[in-house]
Amino acid sequence: MIITKIPKILISVIYSFSLAYCCLEDVEVKLWNQCYNVQTTFKLNLSGSGLIGEIPSEIGSLSNLHSIDLSNNQLSGNIPSSIGKLKKLTFLYLQDNQLTGKIPKEIGNLVNLHRLFLSSNRLTGSIPTEIGNLKDLEYLYLFKNNLSGHIPLEIQKLVNLFKLDLSSNQLSGVIPIWIGSLVKLNSLRIFNNKLSGGIPASIGDLLNLEFLFLQNNQLSGDIPIEIKKLKMLSYIGLYGNNFSIQFPSNIIKLKKDENIIDYLQSNQ
Repeated sequence: MIITKIPKILISVIYSFSLAYCCLEDVEVKLWNQCYNVQTTFKLNLSGSGLIGEIPSEIGSLSNLHSIDLSNNQLSGNIPSSIGKLKKLTFLYLQDNQLTGKIPKEIGNLVNLHRLFLSSNRLTGSIPTEIGNLKDLEYLYLFKNNLSGHIPLEIQKLVNLFKLDLSSNQLSGVIPIWIGSLVKLNSLRIFNNKLSGGIPASIGDLLNLEFLFLQNNQLSGDIPIEIKKLKMLSYIGLYGNNFSIQFPSNIIKLKKDENIIDYLQSNQ
């Protein structure tokens, strides 16, 4: 049997093809048909790249990642628990996908996280208590999911929060009294839920608050006069509740020099 010599150009093509689909073991990680070096990959930005399917669990091997942006794709399935291995992560953007299941408790291992964006997915279950471990968190965006249960007590530990958005979920229970301890809050958006009870007087301790959206819940009672202390407040939404004062179905815009209590009383 005569074996003809394989042309060098063909060998080169085969070698190049194999490299494109085989990553170096213990050196690289394969994600969406691409190889990423474990040591030198610090950012993973694939926003709007048309990604489909699940987030590979292998992503947890990229131990030097500081930032993940997989937003605006068609990713489905659960958020892998292996993401909790990425201890250096400061930014995690998974919003605008089709992710399902619960928020993994391992998310609480990401103690250096500054921004957590899981909004506009199909996540279910309660907000994990482990989220209270994220002491450096500044942005917590969980809106437009199907999350249920109460607002967890552990969120009060997130004293560096600047923006908190839990809107458009199925959250129940009351607005907790401890909400006033989040004194760096600029924006509190918890509208379109099933929250009941009154607005706690401690809301008046949020002196840096500029946006307060509470509309379309089951809140009741009087508007606490402590809101008068919120000199920075420029937007407030209160309609669609059961307050003693009824509000029109739009966002009320306040002028900077306008006393909010006077405004509310004038619309009784």
